[in-house]
Amino acid sequence: MSTATETKERKAPAGERVADWADGRLGIYSLAKANMRKIFPDHWSFMLGEICLYSFIILILTGVYLTLFFHPSMNEVHYDGSYIPMQGVAMSEAFKSTLEISFDVRGGLLIRQIHHWSALIFIAAMLVHMMRVFFTGAFRKPREVNWVFGFLLLVLGMFTGFTGYSLPDDLLSGTGVRFMEGAMLSVPIVGTYLSFFFFGGEFPGGDFVGRLYSVHILLLPGIMMGLLVAHLILVFYHKHTQFAGPGKTEKNVVGMPLLPVYMAKAGGFFFLVFGVIALIAGIASINPIWALGPYRPDHVSTGAQPDWYMGFSEGLIRAMPGWEINLWGHTLALGVFIPFTIFPLVLATIAVYPFIESWVTGDKREHHILDRPRNAPTRTGFGVAWLTWYVILLIAGGNDMFAQYFHLSINSITWFARIGFFVGPVIAFIITKRICLGLQRRDRDKVLHGRETGIIKRLPHGEFVEVHEPLSQGKLHTLTSYEQYEPAEIGPTVDENGVERKVKPLEKLRAKLSKGYYGENNQIPKPTVEEYKEIQSGHGHH
Repeated sequence: MSTATETKERKAPAGERVADWADGRLGIYSLAKANMRKIFPDHWSFMLGEICLYSFIILILTGVYLTLFFHPSMNEVHYDGSYIPMQGVAMSEAFKSTLEISFDVRGGLLIRQIHHWSALIFIAAMLVHMMRVFFTGAFRKPREVNWVFGFLLLVLGMFTGFTGYSLPDDLLSGTGVRFMEGAMLSVPIVGTYLSFFFFGGEFPGGDFVGRLYSVHILLLPGIMMGLLVAHLILVFYHKHTQFAGPGKTEKNVVGMPLLPVYMAKAGGFFFLVFGVIALIAGIASINPIWALGPYRPDHVSTGAQPDWYMGFSEGLIRAMPGWEINLWGHTLALGVFIPFTIFPLVLATIAVYPFIESWVTGDKREHHILDRPRNAPTRTGFGVAWLTWYVILLIAGGNDMFAQYFHLSINSITWFARIGFFVGPVIAFIITKRICLGLQRRDRDKVLHGRETGIIKRLPHGEFVEVHEPLSQGKLHTLTSYEQYEPAEIGPTVDENGVERKVKPLEKLRAKLSKGYYGENNQIPKPTVEEYKEIQSGHGHH
């Protein structure tokens, strides 16, 4: 009797009571039970997205620390801090507080460099991650919206980085802001209004640091945080993509559970990323504003270059001829306005590409198995062409530096960029497509004839042949499990009554594009079962 009473009166542990209380109000237990064992595939390329996430977390942590000491003001003061070469120099409070962070705040310079390096790695990881998604076709249904979210994160990350390195009001960042002002002024009719609104009057005004500060620490990070949460929710909801292999279908995921295996690996990888960034920040100086000095509108620093992710926008303007048109007493600076227009158009094309490909192929099915880039040669060619275009514009954006370090003519580099802007992507597309088709032929031969062993055998009648080793069933599945699309056809233009129907221009365009994607000479036919059985039976196989 006493035992039953003690059992009845015994309380649950405190942790269990707290968990029960939270579960009764939030439903955490049922949610965790349904999702904590979710399966994630294991492939090194999936870690690129994790690097993006972890570097963003590091950016937030270090950014919060830096906001405690930074003063976003352009009020003029005289420096009297510990950095002797700058003492007595007139500067803004923003520049002075950045110097104090670098020399007087405990750990300030390290945190500042971690923050800057994290921004560079964050954007680089996002770009490479999006290229992985693009080349493997991971953006197809049902992930088109998630592609747009990732694209917006990349663009917002670029502008967040630009606003961030513009805050110290040093000579380099001031030159970049001046560049932005020139782009604003090139907009017809409203350009001067945009500039006056942003700078609070004539450049440089007295407000732009404070306004960039609000945008940098509140507006853009807030939007990015929302997009990141939405991006991760969709990744969780749609289940993860995976590469083709034995046992992998469009309806399952082969990999490890979220808890405990994946979370343990992800936690360790976070500290690895943090450690590498901290190591880079500790040994590689970046943005040493004390060597540049405060910004003055009448000065320009030698070799002024933006961070790499904004270099192609400057390359557009440097490669563009300095065309101007005078209309009704107004000057249109086409040498700036045309690149300023091309920049968002190119970005918009990247954002809507999944919808374009879906329309061209007519494929409305869900896809959870990734493509090998070689099996989609047209798409892969487009990706490499875009990267080639990007690199050419980076070279144009740094034409003065390339001319200086490689002892070349700056005019020659500019003309190389102008010609390469049109020719380079075309050449890259053709070469990439041919390489992909060559790799498809190689895969076809490996499926039909097996793997080359390097062993030479002499047959009884004197012929020398190389011995081939048949592939495993798993390898055969990987090399043959992809789909080959048929190009879309316009169809009959005359109905059964002999009445000719009108073919819409969009229908003709779709048929031509589809033929360009999947028509003749755009994919190598996969080996058939009959071909494989014939060769494996001994006819023509050694």
